[in-house]
Amino acid sequence: MFTNLFLFSIVICSNLIIGVLLGMTGISGFLLPLIYVGFLGMPLHDSLALSFLSFAVSGIIGAYSYWKSKNMDLKLALFLSIGSLPGALLGVQINVLISDFLAELLLYLFILLAGLSILFKKNNENTITKQSILLNHSFIVTLLGFLTAVICALTGAGGPILLVPLLVSLGVNIRVAVGVSLLNSVVIAIPSIFGYFAHANMETTTPLIAASLLGTIIGILTGARLANKVPIHHLKIMIAVITILSSVYMLVMLKVGA
Repeated sequence: MFTNLFLFSIVICSNLIIGVLLGMTGISGFLLPLIYVGFLGMPLHDSLALSFLSFAVSGIIGAYSYWKSKNMDLKLALFLSIGSLPGALLGVQINVLISDFLAELLLYLFILLAGLSILFKKNNENTITKQSILLNHSFIVTLLGFLTAVICALTGAGGPILLVPLLVSLGVNIRVAVGVSLLNSVVIAIPSIFGYFAHANMETTTPLIAASLLGTIIGILTGARLANKVPIHHLKIMIAVITILSSVYMLVMLKVGA
């Protein structure tokens, strides 16, 4: 009983904290599977199922917020999503087929790269660049959605951490890129939720669904309110450092355990 209550509380707190960070910065969702697998020792598929459930909820709330503020390119989001749906299905199937060791290795490596990307990425929010002509080709955009969705669904990473820098590098305004990526993360999350819950232990996972949803909703709504009151650049550096140290630690532990 105590163990179940402790786990329930940790899941609420984890989703609350990550939700606040997501609401303020649009990143950090990828930390959830790291917490579940690496620090709570939860089974991989249970962890990814709960993580993608949180990604779906935060993506819906976040995308709606960006749409209301007119930072949404629905055409771009549509073609990305057309590719993301089958990409997410493929990513889940690959994860299920490979060993847990390899799946965890890919998860920690991707999270490490995500942390390094945040740390060394320049803040170009106010930079105006010409949008690449590649985005005018629906096939290329659909292919981009497919490839990013495979990686995100396979590793358990949130969509924005991968898609935002790619879109920005192609000349998309950073706020629009975040809005589009949040909407796209919902499309990636839906097949991932069904895929991972199908292989999860529902007896132990079901009670945690409420904790996950409660923490995520309160967290992201709180983060959205704090977005303009916190120095985002310093916050991102803090997230990056924590991410890098945590992923390196888990990689070392994974190697020792092997």
